[in-house]
Amino acid sequence: MELVLQFGYGMIDHCRSLIKGWGGGTVVLSPRDLSPHQLLRVATDITAAGGTTLVDPQFYLPTADHERLLSHDYWPRDYDSGTFWSGTELRALLTGLLALNRSLGTSAVLLPGLFAEKVDDDWLARTKLTIDEATAAAPSEVMLASIALGADTLRSDDDVDRILAAAEDWNVPGVYLVCEHPGGDYLVRDASWMANILDLVAGLRVKGKTVMLGYSSHQLLAAAAAGADAIASGTWMNVRSFPPDKFRAQYEDEIKQRTVWYYCPAALSEFKIPFLDIAKKQGALEAMEPPPLFTNQYSQVLFAGAQPSSVGWTEQAAFRHYLSCLRTQVGNAAYDGFDETVDRQVSTLDAAESLLEELHLLGVRGQFRDFSDSIDVNRAALAVLRKTRGPVLRRRWSGLRASRPCWR
Repeated sequence: MELVLQFGYGMIDHCRSLIKGWGGGTVVLSPRDLSPHQLLRVATDITAAGGTTLVDPQFYLPTADHERLLSHDYWPRDYDSGTFWSGTELRALLTGLLALNRSLGTSAVLLPGLFAEKVDDDWLARTKLTIDEATAAAPSEVMLASIALGADTLRSDDDVDRILAAAEDWNVPGVYLVCEHPGGDYLVRDASWMANILDLVAGLRVKGKTVMLGYSSHQLLAAAAAGADAIASGTWMNVRSFPPDKFRAQYEDEIKQRTVWYYCPAALSEFKIPFLDIAKKQGALEAMEPPPLFTNQYSQVLFAGAQPSSVGWTEQAAFRHYLSCLRTQVGNAAYDGFDETVDRQVSTLDAAESLLEELHLLGVRGQFRDFSDSIDVNRAALAVLRKTRGPVLRRRWSGLRASRPCWR
């Protein structure tokens, strides 16, 4: 599994720096956060730094009114659900997107996909129509279907089964899967939601589809056990989860609240810097330092001996530290066997739980970015995956591990 950068607000320099430092990588560009001119410039810069690009059409809500999103030529000027799907408007959207992808030099085309609050016949028909029209218009292009699912959809076993049945007829090699979090939570505490994501990923993979999970946090490291090819993540929480309302003009998010967080990979949790001061007072700061495998230039100053709040650790360093650690975790999340992968995932959860218990006793807490309430959620999802998909994943594991993502 690999980490893809999910572009969001203020990420231009982060993407350039990280792709160059990593010696490559993929960035999913965001028309909501880049003007047409910026989109071309950033794509050119990422390619020059040794990376590749994809562009998310973000056609999840056709009536979205975010000014920057609507400034792109491919976006329809007037949307009428009664005529859009039966006339030339869909073809015009796809023609514009294909032209945009060619101008940016993307490695594959992410197709537009509607946000599904429920998987009904209309949504399934429009998803297939989009795929069929796009592949007919550009049969030589590599394409991924965008599947955007509401939180209630992902709680429904029937809806997940309908998607997997429909995917048999999707003439594309890959799926770009984005999932709304229940209740807008950053770290999800709904075991059924998590179990169904893993089931959906595994079901798509055994059907031969490449799967990238967009808008992800470290909680979706568990998707490695389902055979996911990649998760995409970024800086702010609205690119580590999927709030559909971010594509509306009135959307307000945490970008206005510039709190700096430190990601502790061993605890799968993030902490405000004053809590690192508490850890230092309690003699526990060393336990929160990244293990040697995760060592990076961005966080070393926090553990050099001074009080963490006195070193001027920046938002930029915090974001790059998170993404660097996550990249290492993603790259080490899958193993040669299915059962070994699940076992290692569970061991990681056990170790995080043990460390968090020690930190909590000392007054060191991650508040709403503390992973404690999500540990059992991931354990349950992995247990369900092992029972329901284990037999087929054991048989297919070496082939799944050896396959190359379709966008590379």
